[in-house]
Order: sequence, then structure tokens, then C-alpha cells
Amino acid sequence: MRIVLLEDNLTQSTLVSAWLRNAGHDAHSFALTRDLQRFCTRESIDLYLLDWMMPDISGEEFLRWLRGERRDNTPAIFITSRDTEDDIVAGLSAGADDFIIKPVSQRVLMSRIEAVLRRSKPREAEASMDLPPYLIDHAQKRILLNGQSLDLTEKEFDLAAFMFRNLGRLLSRGHLLEAVWGRNPDLATRTVDTHISRVRSKLQLKPEHGFRLVPTYNFGYRLERVDASEAEAPASHVA
Repeated sequence: MRIVLLEDNLTQSTLVSAWLRNAGHDAHSFALTRDLQRFCTRESIDLYLLDWMMPDISGEEFLRWLRGERRDNTPAIFITSRDTEDDIVAGLSAGADDFIIKPVSQRVLMSRIEAVLRRSKPREAEASMDLPPYLIDHAQKRILLNGQSLDLTEKEFDLAAFMFRNLGRLLSRGHLLEAVWGRNPDLATRTVDTHISRVRSKLQLKPEHGFRLVPTYNFGYRLERVDASEAEAPASHVA
């Protein structure tokens, strides 16, 4: 998962980031809220871990901005020393999915993260996803279209499976790069574009199959369902 940490204490930030990476997550840490705001306007994220008291904009203000102005429902957990009942109510009212009071242990944090992600992404644990006419078989690492297995490389399967797991969600190129290839500084985002093109072609992602892969300029891609009426609409005729 791609997880963002908003924390101005360097010791705490370094420790939590290490916990996240050891658990197999991609961690991005920010010591200023404004830097995080700039980042999340151009990147997609799976989970926010937010400190409340920040030197510029509070974590609560950030979350209200994210939920209100950005209309972004990405899961968020507060990790803060604010511990009164009013604080907890305010954090949850701002749109937080959980609230952890410092100091936090590694086991508690990771279990809370897993719980929140299970609620928000239930398909992660499934051995296969049946999205007719596609069947995404994670156990065999293959995708079937109308019962026929498609010829995909490992990376093409990983990319396609990740897009199906995040159906309807706009994903940045950087997010896709990290999710499929890992944090490799030698890879350019054009690698994503090349593989997206191959996946679109090999999976025949077009309206008649009920799905389409839509690019968003300077950001990334969204795999979305196509309404049956749209897929079946006849071409217009010129009198």
C-alpha cells in the first residue's frame, strides 16, 4: 500500500516509516502540511497517517480540506497526543477512520492499519475477482476474458490486477509505478504508459466488454465500468 505520514517529529517519522516499509508498504513522510497538500493534488494515496499538531496547518484542517474541497475519501488515521473525548470526536467528525493516541506501538499501529484497509479494500484478500466478462485469478496470476486465458507478462498481470482492485479510482503514474515495480529510481513513469497501452490492448478494454481505461492528462489512469446502455448505444446516422 502507498501510505503517507504527516509528522513533524523527525524521530517519530523515521521510526514509523521504517515500520511501514518493513511491512511491505511504500511510505512517504511530510514534516509540513502544505508540502503534503501539493503532493496529494498530483498523486494518489492508499492511506493517510496524520499528526494533529503541525507547525503550519493542523492535521484536522488538512483532513477537512481533503474531504471537503478535494472530495477525497482515502482512509485516514490520526496518530496524535490529543487525547480528550472532544479531540477524538472532532477527529472522527473531520473524516478520520481511526484515532490512535501517542505513544503508539508497532503492533497496535500495524493492526489498526490492516483493519482500516480491510474495510476500505475488501477485494485485497480475495483469491480471485469475477468481473464478467473478466476473471482475475490471483492464485494462478492469470486473467480470463470470456473463459479464455490472456497472454500477459507478470508485470502486465500485476498492473491489470491492481487496476481492477481499484476499479473506478483515479491512480497516479507514480502510485502505479510503486505498486507494480516498487520504488526504483531508475524507472521512468513512461514505463507505466507503455504497460498501460499493452494491458488495454491485450484485455480489450472497450465498452462492449463493459470496461474502459481512461487517461487523465498529467496525472494517471482510471479503470471504470461502462454503462450497458452506453456500450449498446447505436452510432448516430446522418440523414
